[in-house]
Amino acid sequence: MIRLALADDQHLFRKGMALLLRDMADVHVVLECANGEELLTGLKTMAVDVVLLDLEMPVLDGTETMKRIRREFPRVKVIILSTHDEDGFIARLMALGANGYMLKTAEPDEIDTAIRSVAQNGFYLNDAVNKAMLHGLVKKKQVKPTFNEIDTLSDRELEVLRGICQELTTAEIGEKIFVSPRTVEFHRNNLLLKTGARNAAGLVVYSMTKGIYTP
Repeated sequence: MIRLALADDQHLFRKGMALLLRDMADVHVVLECANGEELLTGLKTMAVDVVLLDLEMPVLDGTETMKRIRREFPRVKVIILSTHDEDGFIARLMALGANGYMLKTAEPDEIDTAIRSVAQNGFYLNDAVNKAMLHGLVKKKQVKPTFNEIDTLSDRELEVLRGICQELTTAEIGEKIFVSPRTVEFHRNNLLLKTGARNAAGLVVYSMTKGIYTP
């Protein structure tokens, strides 16, 4: 079961999204909020796996709310739901620690896929996010490998990192490289420490930056 929180100040959109989500198998909306403060208060008492988070809300907006979720509830995953499709805007939110980014015009199938991908793999990257991040990397001229930095990662860590980028589960990565899921998690934690990434989405961004992975 995936326990979901929904935060959006537009009442009709929030209720419509909640109805849509209730039709998805094994997805349960356990918390509905109209702003960031309500969400943060609810997370203190309600177990939540994934948050669908609007950006433009009163009291506490989505960007500041996500920053606090990263600090106070690091295990909770965040998918941004927004009307903004600018590359720089999307790239900034992913860099701040979002696990996924979708437009509010997304089809129900994509929303379902995103929720399950984030819950299982820690991130969801659609075409818009890939384009935004690659555009940002090209502007910064960071798409070529920097092997002196990559050299700090072991061969096994690179194998795990590539598996994460391919959206493989921990068990699937373990099967592919012939180690236990616990060993995969050990290497994943080392990757987070070495790269400074906040989550799996951050590891994918790192991989694209260093030329390890190209979508």
